[in-house]
Amino acid sequence: MVTVMVKAGMKVVSYLRVSTDRQGRSGLGIDAQRDAIRRFIESSGGWPPVAEFVETESGRKTDRPQLAAALAACRVHRATLVIAKLDRLARNAAFLMKLIDSGVDVLFCDLPSIPVGAAGRFMLQQMAAVAELEAGLISERTKAALAAKVARDGQWNRNAAHHLVAGAGQKAAAAAVKSKAAQLAADLLPLIETIKTAGHTSLRQIAEELNARGIPTARGGQWSATQVQRVLQRVA
Repeated sequence: MVTVMVKAGMKVVSYLRVSTDRQGRSGLGIDAQRDAIRRFIESSGGWPPVAEFVETESGRKTDRPQLAAALAACRVHRATLVIAKLDRLARNAAFLMKLIDSGVDVLFCDLPSIPVGAAGRFMLQQMAAVAELEAGLISERTKAALAAKVARDGQWNRNAAHHLVAGAGQKAAAAAVKSKAAQLAADLLPLIETIKTAGHTSLRQIAEELNARGIPTARGGQWSATQVQRVLQRVA
């Protein structure tokens, strides 16, 4: 088995998850995840994370604002996302597709055999396909059970249908892939607004601040006033 580790000098962003607000406040599980990521990075001389995001998941809610923020930070810093544990998320097609569509390289501490780059995205696609297949099979079994109930009872029971469908599980939802330039512009906007608030309002000053903070352009180069203007035009 090939083990992929963080390369020396690689910029990384860490993403941690807790299941409830109470768990998030207590820090239960967070320290273990943070330690796993630290050991994962330090084992190969990698840099500490440039940013850390903690997601508090609740019930069946599928929106993950901190994941979106972490992916945005990765695109801005040209960093790799590091997740402590994939575990049950391997069965969540929507989560996997969000990682795939983001264009961000991802590493999992509990599955170091998944590489970054095209090979890693391919493996995530296969996992998402399996998760989507499982959801489809559950849906088919639910429909079959409902049809059998209608045939047996001779009527449509809306409450029974609701409960059957509610337990069918999530369907995979693949978000449309945005262009790299438009995505980077959207990711950069909050940082640019922060720079403006600090008094650096001209295009040249914003470019200088982005360069001073080590934020590369989409091609990995230095910022100029013209490039900043293009970013602002894209989000106008």
